[in-house]
Amino acid sequence: MIVRFTVNGEKAAVEAPGSRRLLDVLREELALTGTKEGCGEGECGACSVLIDGEVVNSCLVAAGQVEGSAVTTVEGLATDGTLSPLQQAFIERGAAQCGICTPGMLLAAHALLAENPRPSEDEVRVGLAGNLCRCTGYTKIFDAVLACRT
Repeated sequence: MIVRFTVNGEKAAVEAPGSRRLLDVLREELALTGTKEGCGEGECGACSVLIDGEVVNSCLVAAGQVEGSAVTTVEGLATDGTLSPLQQAFIERGAAQCGICTPGMLLAAHALLAENPRPSEDEVRVGLAGNLCRCTGYTKIFDAVLACRT
């Protein structure tokens, strides 16, 4: 099956079984290795991407489900090699340690800020609740997201 969709603003056509995980298509067929596999069960959020602006766990999405959709991975947050303000805030505030959760956290935070440009700390906590981190204790991640409020 050929699956046609847009990824990070570019058209893509990938030949893959429709049941193949989107996570694997992104990493192996399109070399977008920013998307990480953590648990493979949809529990940790490390593989989060945006599909038509909604945060989803790519380990639970069959490639055939994204036909005609717009997919954004962490690579799509940067513009012409320049990190987004959110990515820069993660660096400046030490919000990334081992890096497994970081892409999913960034995409969840990006979606949250797109929907609510001035979230409270509690709203940030709820917005990132589907993403687990075992390194930072979350404080630096929350600080980075709060620093990007407009």
